[in-house]
Amino acid sequence: MRYEVLILITAASVVNAQPAIGPCSVFPANDVWNSPVDQLPVAANSATLISTVGAGVHMHADFGSGLWNGGPIGIPFVTVAGSQTKYPASFTYADESDPGPYPVPLNAPIEGGSASTGDRHAIAVDTDNCILYELYSAYPQSASWQAGSGAIFNLRTHTLRPATWTSADAAGLPIFPGLVRYDEVAAGEIRHAIRLTVPQTQKAYVWPARHYASSLTSTNYPAMGQRFRLRASFDISGFPSDVQVILRALKKYGLILADNGSAWYISGAPDSRWDNSNLATLGSVLGSDLEAVDDAIFVVDSNSGQARSCDVNGDGSSNIVDVQLEVNAALGAASCGYQDVDANGRCDVIDLQRVISAALGASCHIGP
Repeated sequence: MRYEVLILITAASVVNAQPAIGPCSVFPANDVWNSPVDQLPVAANSATLISTVGAGVHMHADFGSGLWNGGPIGIPFVTVAGSQTKYPASFTYADESDPGPYPVPLNAPIEGGSASTGDRHAIAVDTDNCILYELYSAYPQSASWQAGSGAIFNLRTHTLRPATWTSADAAGLPIFPGLVRYDEVAAGEIRHAIRLTVPQTQKAYVWPARHYASSLTSTNYPAMGQRFRLRASFDISGFPSDVQVILRALKKYGLILADNGSAWYISGAPDSRWDNSNLATLGSVLGSDLEAVDDAIFVVDSNSGQARSCDVNGDGSSNIVDVQLEVNAALGAASCGYQDVDANGRCDVIDLQRVISAALGASCHIGP
């Protein structure tokens, strides 16, 4: 027992750092977007899903620097202060949209540019209040927004859209948390899953998605919300250093299917600092280099984005306290406590051993 406990603590002592925008964390550390999937099992239907989307199809970075057809390459966003003017919005899908108002500046960059006929996403993050505002098919008016749909997310919570509701994305998910951002790559680590599109999806959604956008009923097609990852064995050593950061994230945090679009397109924010030639090397990744992931073990509540993790008390760190809480729950020993049992100024393995000892009715104290 003693050595097993020591091994467990070593494995659980990793802090899962959160992605951030300004002073705001982008959802809690144990949110589904921020939870590693590199140790989860491969989905039973992985080979079928990969084949359907395209095993021989190349991955593509749907973001970069410069312009394409007069618009930015990627899905842009702006940060705003809490004092930013909020504008009323009218929606085509009003019954599944948050009424607002929205502090999205009327001159905010629009996906594809002001003349775009595409998805026209417009996104603003209020970094004073940590609130995310997203619009789909957004057209600025003189003092308001006209849009297809709109969604508002509190970045401090795990709140999902109501079941069956869309958002500014087909899967009913937020867009911003899944974007590859230049500053993350420059810092050397992306700490979240990445948004993915494929050409055809199933008339179904799986957690954490809330909405589907298809009439296809065959299970050969992936459902909205399906998680994928880059195979652990995929050799990234020959890629440019910035692309290696993206590839490591694809292995650790994977991809979340969020919309219908081109096959294996991954989403990011436009930035003048991107090296488009480097990003183009992502085309060396084929669909066959990916695998679908079974993340059912993550689900704590289907109506929450919280993912089951070793961070039992939700303080952003997986450590001795979480291990003690798990042991207490397993042994029915809640009264034994989970803090500094021997009052030596720290919570460590000896405290855990004493919790176990007391829970099992042992009279001895293990350790000094």
